[in-house]
Amino acid sequence: QVRLVESGGGLVQAGGSLRLSCSASGMIFSINTMDWYRQAPGKQRELVAAITSGGSTNYVDSVKGRFTISRDNAKNTVYLQMNSLKPEDTATYYCKTLAYGWNYWGQGTQVTVSS
Repeated sequence: QVRLVESGGGLVQAGGSLRLSCSASGMIFSINTMDWYRQAPGKQRELVAAITSGGSTNYVDSVKGRFTISRDNAKNTVYLQMNSLKPEDTATYYCKTLAYGWNYWGQGTQVTVSS
């Protein structure tokens, strides 16, 4: 069974940094694209960043230059390094992948950025 577990969220002041981690199990991690989504209260869930099996990355415009997605296939883990955080980055962040024809989501980790 595929399982995704996020960690690393917390409370940080504007301008600060956090690194989120998502540990995967039950799947062949190295062949899967891994995504980070976020959802703020009252807003739709949005794709923040994605990384393919080959290491290609994509970002939503609002985080380009501030966030970096990376993966460690040996550890079955994907990371989201978040720098220069802004209050509008406050959200629950979710890890997601498509494996065996199904979308799998983690439980989410809360990121709160104070002004």
